[in-house]
Amino acid sequence: MRREVLEIPQAVARLLEQSSGAIAQAGAALKAADPRVLVTVARGSSDHAAAFLKYAVELTLGVPVASLGPSIASIYEAPLKLAGAASIAISQSGKSPDIVAMADAVRRAGAVSVTLTNTADSPLARAADHAIDIAAGPEKSVAATKTYVNSAVAGLGILAHWADDKALHAALTELPRHLEQAVACDWTAFADALEGTSSVFILGRGPALAIANEVALKFKETCSVHAEAYSGAEVMHGPMALVGPGFPVLALAARDKALSSIIGAADALAGKGAAAFITADGAAKATRLPFAATGHPLTDPLVLIASFYAFVEAFARRRGLNPDEPRNLRKVTETV
Repeated sequence: MRREVLEIPQAVARLLEQSSGAIAQAGAALKAADPRVLVTVARGSSDHAAAFLKYAVELTLGVPVASLGPSIASIYEAPLKLAGAASIAISQSGKSPDIVAMADAVRRAGAVSVTLTNTADSPLARAADHAIDIAAGPEKSVAATKTYVNSAVAGLGILAHWADDKALHAALTELPRHLEQAVACDWTAFADALEGTSSVFILGRGPALAIANEVALKFKETCSVHAEAYSGAEVMHGPMALVGPGFPVLALAARDKALSSIIGAADALAGKGAAAFITADGAAKATRLPFAATGHPLTDPLVLIASFYAFVEAFARRRGLNPDEPRNLRKVTETV
């Protein structure tokens, strides 16, 4: 896992070079189709990448994005009405029967279909109008890292062409450099706060909330720590009841319009006694963690996951666990 985390900057650079043509074609197809809605098909870390792209598409183009439950096709065999829609299916292996079944179904239902997969000749790739090889290279760690980042980057590349967004194009070009900075960030102070705990809150707003969901999953997979992701607004309701002295909180802040909101949430929880940490400057009570700023509101939250991956791999080993062999898990999970 550590080796693959360190490969993330190179994996992204390879994606942007090798798959640029396919990404441009998919973006052009979506621009020509001008869909009224975009649907996504994915599970696990791939679904978290899809959630990240949901925010990116809605914020950039105003096109609503909905996640489809794969069982609608694979088990219930229910027909969908997707004329005038587009779809993005994401799977590292491209082999899970339920994901492939739904990708086939949305294409038959009339949607312009795009797939993102790390296995170019997979059944999922063959089920699409436009198949993007995310070019992450072999990923042997059970916990997905570089395939998650490359899936999200491939989606942003498609969006940049779809929206003809020159600023996003430029930000993606610079992304490998920022990812190098991100994986070098030292979050040891947060590890100290987690000693002796079995539960943690992860906060985010907008695209960073999608990143928070991925963070929570990796805590469970690699460290046997129960982690829950919440919106910085939602946590102030029912979940607040769990917060007491020393309760660990990680607030993922990006340099976007939600920055002041997430700082306010982290400070409020710190005021309740939580051990709150935040990836931002300007917090009055929460502890600052180092971060790599990219200068773009969509790539800025994405680099946070690279910092976290480097952190959580080391934290798992600190707890005496092997992050490469998580309990009860295997690399490819094929569900129906």
